[in-house]
Amino acid sequence: MIYTSVRAFSSTRGVQSAIQRVAVVGGGQMGSGIAQVAATFNHNVTLVDVNQEALDKSRTYMQKSLARVAKKKFGDDAQAQKHFVDDVLGRVSMSTTPSSAVSNADLVVEAIVENIKVKQDLFASLAPLAPRSCILASNTSSLSIASIAEPLDAQVRSRFVGLHFFNPVPQMKLVEVVRSADAHSDAVAKAVAFVEAIGKAPAVCKDTPGFIVNRLLLPYMMEAIRLLERDVASARDIDTAMKLGAGYPMGPFELCDYVGLDTIKFIVDGWHKDAPGLQGSELFAPSTKLNELVASGRLGVKSGGGFYDY
Repeated sequence: MIYTSVRAFSSTRGVQSAIQRVAVVGGGQMGSGIAQVAATFNHNVTLVDVNQEALDKSRTYMQKSLARVAKKKFGDDAQAQKHFVDDVLGRVSMSTTPSSAVSNADLVVEAIVENIKVKQDLFASLAPLAPRSCILASNTSSLSIASIAEPLDAQVRSRFVGLHFFNPVPQMKLVEVVRSADAHSDAVAKAVAFVEAIGKAPAVCKDTPGFIVNRLLLPYMMEAIRLLERDVASARDIDTAMKLGAGYPMGPFELCDYVGLDTIKFIVDGWHKDAPGLQGSELFAPSTKLNELVASGRLGVKSGGGFYDY
């Protein structure tokens, strides 16, 4: 019922035009991707990070990503490709000063380290500087939206949502729009309208551990690891079985390596320790195999090796 009413409200012209200026805090791969997509769909974006070196890397990432998009879009027309890339990047400003970036923002999206205290401190510093109508959003994939917003006052919490983008942002269509108990329907509607305006598909859900995708995906990946630990089958055979028997595009171990084994461990350890409704669950009990791989630095694709070598 909530989802239907939010969708209906998000289609109104006022909501669709509510977000024009976007501040993205965190210039890593996720933050850069969010900035790129928002700018591609004609939003004015300010990307914020701690120093100019980080921002230079962000711009290089976006230039390369946009060049690939332009190549597909315009073929061999080099002039059209350049115009497209320059046009999009022209709507992205870089800043090392968060206060100025959020002062006139309609939406602030945080895409920094998955540490709840760091996120809380960031929003506590930014909330007083942003307009009272500004939507505040976290791109967290595993932390409670209500917990991140807990130190903020009630008016700010009413316009605080989760916007969980998926990596790589330019290619992945889904964005989970996470609604805490404190979030006002108007704020959720604006967030949904923004997601639709940048060509993504919103899925609205309550603020629960893992939201939708990770709540379903993590038990699947952890059970695959336990099959390996019990010597039921090899990683390769388990992957083959799920791709050819269940129609999955990637097997669970290929997916684990792509997501990052350290990321998976961080999430499941946190859920097993203190997530509401999941604390102590055998689904998320520590895995010896996963712990050994992470301890040895085999984190997946990003480190050159995980369950497989790359």
